[in-house]
Amino acid sequence: MGILEKIAEIEREIARTQKNKATEYHLGLLKAKLAKYRAQLLEPSKSAGAKGEGFDVMKSGDARVALIGFPSVGKSTFLSLMTSTESEAASYEFTTLTCIPGVIQYKGANIQLLDLPGIIEGAAQGKGRGRQVIAVARTADVVIMMLDATKGDVQRELLEKELESVGIRLNREKPNIYFKIKKGGGLSFNSTVPLTQCSEKLVQLILHEYKIFNAEVLFREDSTPDDFIDVIVGNRVYMPCLYVYNKVDQISIEEVDRLAHRPNTLNLDYLLEMLWEYLSLICIYTKKRGERPDFNDPIIMRRGSNVEHVCHRIHRTLASQFKYSLVWGTSTKYSPQRVGLTHVMEHEDVIQIVKK
Repeated sequence: MGILEKIAEIEREIARTQKNKATEYHLGLLKAKLAKYRAQLLEPSKSAGAKGEGFDVMKSGDARVALIGFPSVGKSTFLSLMTSTESEAASYEFTTLTCIPGVIQYKGANIQLLDLPGIIEGAAQGKGRGRQVIAVARTADVVIMMLDATKGDVQRELLEKELESVGIRLNREKPNIYFKIKKGGGLSFNSTVPLTQCSEKLVQLILHEYKIFNAEVLFREDSTPDDFIDVIVGNRVYMPCLYVYNKVDQISIEEVDRLAHRPNTLNLDYLLEMLWEYLSLICIYTKKRGERPDFNDPIIMRRGSNVEHVCHRIHRTLASQFKYSLVWGTSTKYSPQRVGLTHVMEHEDVIQIVKK
């Protein structure tokens, strides 16, 4: 029996197993086996390399956004609208057969936008060019999911299922579970909160499925067996996702209102603003001694970056020559404030670096 058949058989067994206290261990083991087979499915073949054009696109700019959706949902038109890149658009399916990169310029940042070929149902199992599309999506900082408003929730649910099956977790935080494999001593299991979905016995059974018999496990939140499996596998990608609907002019006002009130759903007017927030980008302006700040060429950083990160962005040797810096802005108690390398910068701060 091939991997695809094994996956299908386990999925059918999970679907027909009634969830209750008596079956929670059985379901946990089934999910662990399912995760193992899916991981094997996504591993690159050791035989001859895949034929045809790949989707590898060099990362550029300050952030990367993947644009995904079903065929003929309007991704190519969206790319042409948001960037200066022309992507072929037509009324037939699979117009885009490879990855087309574009650049969104916003607040001084260059955001790479990748128009990926349309995903079809079963992409995670390799249908169409699904595995290549999903592999590129895993490298993005944010996913924009383009949906046809006339299809209801069908497209959204199918795409989320495909991405979920290959370890992409949309709009979710990484489980707060400490896990470490040991050389001996058996299982050390603890939790800082009451657990309603996992028990020590279930954790042990799942670990045995992965041939792990000595480990230290600490639950810091009431996580599910799926969350624990994600921690064991360790290759899950947690990323924000924005949902953009096309063809809203073809549905009722009531349906538009329903879609508008769904989390992380927005129209084009607010897309760039929300994208900036989801990417956690900030602008830092530099200033030379005795001169005005340069507001025309900001340094784009991630939220939480400190002065040392700014030094590295300007020049790789600047941090070693650093004496102190003067910072103006909301990150300081007064302006200017003399700060060191560990000072955390905020959006639109101005920095002047003094060398030794």
